[in-house]
Amino acid sequence: MTVTPELIEQIQRYYHVERWRTGTIARQLKVHHGTVERVLHQAGLPRIGLVRASRIDPYLPFIHETLKKFPTLGASRLYTMTRERGYKGGPDHFRHLVANHRPRPAAEAYLRLVTLVGEQGQVDWAHFGHLQIGQAKRPLMAFVMVLSWSRRIFLRFSLDARMESFLRGHVQAFEAWGGLPRVLLYDNLKSAVLQRQGDAIRFSPQLLAFAGHYHFEPRPVAVARGNEKGRVERAIRYVRDNFWPARTFTDLGDLNAQADIWCLGQADDRLCPQDKTLTVGAAFVQEQPRLLALPANPFVVEERLVVKVGKTPYVRFDLNDYSVPHTQVRKSLTVLAAANQIRILDGQEVVASHVRSYDKRQQIELEVHVKDLVARKAQARSQRGMSRLRQAAPASQELLNQAGARGENLCSITAALLRLIDRYGAAEVQTAIVAALEREVPHPNAVRLALETQREARQQPAPVDIQLSAKVRQVDAVIHAHRLDSYDQLGMPTQTVNPSAAPTPEGDDDATQAQ
Repeated sequence: MTVTPELIEQIQRYYHVERWRTGTIARQLKVHHGTVERVLHQAGLPRIGLVRASRIDPYLPFIHETLKKFPTLGASRLYTMTRERGYKGGPDHFRHLVANHRPRPAAEAYLRLVTLVGEQGQVDWAHFGHLQIGQAKRPLMAFVMVLSWSRRIFLRFSLDARMESFLRGHVQAFEAWGGLPRVLLYDNLKSAVLQRQGDAIRFSPQLLAFAGHYHFEPRPVAVARGNEKGRVERAIRYVRDNFWPARTFTDLGDLNAQADIWCLGQADDRLCPQDKTLTVGAAFVQEQPRLLALPANPFVVEERLVVKVGKTPYVRFDLNDYSVPHTQVRKSLTVLAAANQIRILDGQEVVASHVRSYDKRQQIELEVHVKDLVARKAQARSQRGMSRLRQAAPASQELLNQAGARGENLCSITAALLRLIDRYGAAEVQTAIVAALEREVPHPNAVRLALETQREARQQPAPVDIQLSAKVRQVDAVIHAHRLDSYDQLGMPTQTVNPSAAPTPEGDDDATQAQ
C-alpha cells in the first residue's frame, strides 16, 4: 500500500491527539498495523503506553549490525539468517518488524547550479502518446532543447526518435536561435550514448561528427542524476502542463506550427529564473549574442539506407513502397530520407524523388514511371508479334518498313496480319503481301483483298474464324453414348400379360367395338 502524506498526517493525529491505539488506527483507516507502527517510528516521536516485548528483541543487535554492513539486504535472506540463530517467529511478521529497523538513507542536499550566459543547453526526448496516420500508429515524440541561462525553449514534434530526427531537432533549434551554446548536456539517451561503464563513455559516431561540425561539446550527465539536467526536465513538465492539455491539431505540421507560436509567445513571457526582473524572451535577447555562430553550411541530416529493387520497379522504405524507373530493377539503390521527402539514388544520380508517407502498406508512385513501364511492355509485345510475323511471312518486313515511312501504326498492322495468318495460313498471306506490295499499298486491307481474290479464283469457301475460349481449347471432352435398352422398359405395361394369347390387331379391336 502506498503511504501518502495525508495518511501519515492522519496516523500521527489519531495517535498523539486522540490517543488511539495502533490497532484502532489500523482498523479505522483500513491499513496494516505494521504500516501504522512504521509511520510512527519514522516520525521519531515517543510512543504512548507500554511497549510489549517481541520475539525479535534478542536478535536486534545482530539485525542492526548486519543491516549496517549490507543496507539493501532483503528481508527474506535476513529472516533465514535470524532463524538459523534461533528465531521462532513467522516470515511475514518478521518482514514488518525489520522494516522499522532498516536504516534510512540520509536526505541529499544539492547545490544550485549557476551557468554562464550562452554557455550551456540541455536536450531530451519526451513521449506524448501515439498518432494515427492512415493504417499506421506512430509514436509522437517531442524533441526539447532549453538554454540553461535564459530558459528559452525549443519544441519540435516528430513521429520517431531515430538519430536522424534527433540531429534534425538540433539543426532546427540552432537555426531558430541563430546560434548554439558551447556545451550540450545529455542523459543516457540511446541517440547520444552507445555504451557506458563508470566514467568511460562511448558517444554515437554520428553525434560526434555533428558536434565537430557545429563546434560544441557533448557532455553526458551522471547516471540517475536527473538534477544535473533539471532545466530540461522542468521544461518538459511545463510543456505537458501548459502547452499540451486540450491541444487540437490537424496534422504534425500544424502541431509544430502551434509549438513555435507557443515558444515565442507564452513560454517567452514567463519570468526568467536567473533574473526575476527579466522575462525569458528579454533574457534570450541578452544571451543570443553570446552563442556560437552557425557554420556556413548546415549539417546534412538524412536517413541513409541501401535497398534492393526486385523485379517490380519499387523500393521498400519505412513500411511503404516507392516507385523507381523500370530501368532500375534488380539493382541496389540508396534511399535518402528527410522529414518530408524521399530521394532514391543510383550512385550519385537521383533517379526518383517522392513526398514521404508516414502511413503503411502504401504504394507511392510517379505517373511517368508507370507510363514508361506500360509503354515498354506494349513495345515488348509488339516486338514479339513482329518476330513471329517475320518468320511466317518474310515479305511482311518490307510492308512494315513502307507502312512506318507513311506514319502508320505498326502494332495494329502486325496484329491484323497475324490474324490473317491464323485464318488463311502463312503461305497464302506471304503471296498476298507480295501482291499488295506490287500494288504499292502497304496495308492489311490490301493483303485481305488479295487473299479473297486468291480464294475466289480457286472457288474455295470462305474460312470461318472460330474464336474458342481458353477453357474450351484446353479441355478435349470425350462423350460416351448412353445405352438405349434401358428406355424400352418405359413402354412396357404394368399388368401381367398372357404369353399364349395372340395379340389382336389394333384394327380388329376397333371392328369388334363397332359391332
